[in-house]
Amino acid sequence: MRQSFMYTNQRRVCREMKRIGSLCIQGICLLIIVSCTAGPNFRKPETVVPAAWHGVDAPAASPISVATPQVIDAAEWWETFNDPTLNSLVERALEANLDVRLAQARIRQARAARGVASTGLWPEIDASANYTYSRGNSYWSDTSNGWVGGYTGDLFQIGLDSSWEMDFFGAIRRNVEAADADVQAAVEDRRDVLVTLLGDVGTNYINLRGFQQQIAIARGNLKSQRQTVEITRQRHQAGLVSALDVANASAQVALTESQIPTLESSALGAIYALSVLLAREPAALVQELTTDAPIPPVPPEVPVGLPSDLLRRRPDIRRVEARIHAATARIGVATADLFPKFSLTGSFGFSSLNANVLANWSNSTWSIGPAVSWPIFDAGRIRWNIEAQNAQEEQALLTYRKTVLTALRDVETAMVAYAKEQDRRRALIEEVAQNQSAFDLSMNLYVVGRGDFLNVLIAERALCTSEEALVQSVRSLSTDLVALYKALGGGWETCL
Repeated sequence: MRQSFMYTNQRRVCREMKRIGSLCIQGICLLIIVSCTAGPNFRKPETVVPAAWHGVDAPAASPISVATPQVIDAAEWWETFNDPTLNSLVERALEANLDVRLAQARIRQARAARGVASTGLWPEIDASANYTYSRGNSYWSDTSNGWVGGYTGDLFQIGLDSSWEMDFFGAIRRNVEAADADVQAAVEDRRDVLVTLLGDVGTNYINLRGFQQQIAIARGNLKSQRQTVEITRQRHQAGLVSALDVANASAQVALTESQIPTLESSALGAIYALSVLLAREPAALVQELTTDAPIPPVPPEVPVGLPSDLLRRRPDIRRVEARIHAATARIGVATADLFPKFSLTGSFGFSSLNANVLANWSNSTWSIGPAVSWPIFDAGRIRWNIEAQNAQEEQALLTYRKTVLTALRDVETAMVAYAKEQDRRRALIEEVAQNQSAFDLSMNLYVVGRGDFLNVLIAERALCTSEEALVQSVRSLSTDLVALYKALGGGWETCL
């Protein structure tokens, strides 16, 4: 009889659970059908940009490289310099740079946070197990006319508890949407780090080669100036010139000698910077890079595309756009707090005084049912939070507009600097040629006794100054091109 009763009881419980479960499923389907998502939907910000670059319309007078509005292909812009050493440094920097690895870690963190946010769409189930030993106190009972002892014994409990919040007004979905946007912002931040890294590698390498060229010129001038000192000393010993000419020539030698240590220090500083960019100790590349090499030449053409292309190319613009998306989604999260929250809760378990019969169906307990909560009074906390999120979105929009304007300025500035440096380089080439002629002529006249040594000294100083300025101009021309590629957002496509 007891066994038959237990089977009958189990069937009743199963029928009741099926009925309640069916009602809950119907309620969930109804909520899904009528559900909505609170807050505004994200729309890409509209930005007006110029139809063409101003710098493209104003090329250099005698250009050696022209910026064109052709479609930009700057994914591997460093290869346009045709320098194997630069290519090798870039490849190693992309693999080992610590800033890039730090940005990658931030992406993993953002993706993990997105995973945490998405778990809100699913039910939570917790398991529990309890053991309790209790001992009751004795008390006097009038019915039994004596002392009665309290209950003393064990209590065993195991079970499952579950809860599932119905995302009726889209708070969880908006939170996941914001987390997705945060992931995209982290991705764009890594791309921006790549753009900066590639620009730093290119700039430091070109500066290194420029310093090495300046050192070579300074040493060549030093050799020539020492020859001038010897000639002047011989003429002084012959009584043809005064000791003043010897002193002036020696002073010029000392001046040139004093410049070389500064240039050597700058060259080593560039090597140290490159080593750190490759995540190595500062002196790791000294042996590899101390051999002199020419400054990488610029290509004949530099496609820059159109200003509208910049909105899709620059990672910093794309990053701010993702942050606008995240801020918009969080307005929906805050707005959903104005509405009620619906949940489905349930529990199932066993409770017994004897562990041996704990799993018997007769010791089971269960419950299932919906729940709703709705804030009635919060002193305006929810609406103030919505206002704060709206302000966050406004800040992101203003930051976006400023970032776009800054990007346009960077490109225009880089193009103008690149074009004008070509004019300067052309003028310096002519200046060096004329100063060389003036020095040769003044020295010849001085040797035959028909010229003053002051003219030789002036011509020699002018030649040294113009030669150094020409090397600096060639270096600046290449670094200006690197700055242009950086302003265009080139390089990040290599590491997609």
